[in-house]
Amino acid sequence: MFCKCNVFLWFVFLLTAGCATVSPPPEQVESPINKAQQIKAQVAAQHPTTKQYKRKVAIARFTNESNYGRSLMTDQDYDRIGKQASDMLSAKLIKSNRFVVFERIDMSKVLKEQTISGDAKLVGVDALIVGSVTEFGRSVAGKSGFLSSTKVQTARAKVEARLIDVKTGQAFFSAAGVGEANTETGEIAGYGSRAEYDATLNDRAISAAISDMLDKVVSTLDERKWKTDVLEIQNGNVFISGGQKQGLKIGDVLQVMEQGAVVKSKQSGFDISLPPKKIAEVRIVSFFGENENNEGSICEVTSGLISQSNTGKIFVEEVKK
Repeated sequence: MFCKCNVFLWFVFLLTAGCATVSPPPEQVESPINKAQQIKAQVAAQHPTTKQYKRKVAIARFTNESNYGRSLMTDQDYDRIGKQASDMLSAKLIKSNRFVVFERIDMSKVLKEQTISGDAKLVGVDALIVGSVTEFGRSVAGKSGFLSSTKVQTARAKVEARLIDVKTGQAFFSAAGVGEANTETGEIAGYGSRAEYDATLNDRAISAAISDMLDKVVSTLDERKWKTDVLEIQNGNVFISGGQKQGLKIGDVLQVMEQGAVVKSKQSGFDISLPPKKIAEVRIVSFFGENENNEGSICEVTSGLISQSNTGKIFVEEVKK
């Protein structure tokens, strides 16, 4: 009887020692900050004390330049990964509430609809986003034990994007983002979850890569001063483009800048604009318009002088502190 028990215990020991088990999920730890403080921090993050004016951006192109699925595509097949990445980027830009996003990729469809409606007006943007999925792939790893096995599926993606100044055509910033997603399954003695193909890994990896890249894009655009044009000057009031939809508020103070002279460089052959100079400050007193396409602000001059004949050479920008 004693020997049989020992044999049975040794069998159980060998069975458990040779098992390949699925990694346990991370243990949830309670935050040291109480719930009231967490809610207060979330509200503060959604309503920052510093002014943040929305930039107008458009996604000009986002394609799949990786080798993934390239052999399966035909001339008629659509660039699904590039389109998916473009849609994800557009959705994230809108949800961030930091940008006014305009459509450029499906421009032919937009122009067709505008032709039908008899309104073919397009709005200019502050920057164009051009990018691509440069790396994408999947890998499978696993381990086997006595009567058990595990399988880990991993998807990795890398996206790269450039910001282009629409006025000069210069690419003034580039950023890359990397994302990864994985899933792990296992079974013991025929029981457990089987490692089927998980198609959602592709989506999660691309989404993570875009989020990583977008953080760098947002910080770069925030460093550039928000600018707009002067529409008209009437009875001492200055009418400018942009209003509440772009984050402007009554009482905001903006500075009026006069463009510098354009001089052709003998060294490079390009036209170079000399630095602008500040000529006045204005304060927003009211708004007009219905949406981000036609909204504007009415400002009063608080300091300096603005000539009505000089409207084409001046612009308004935020005051960076």
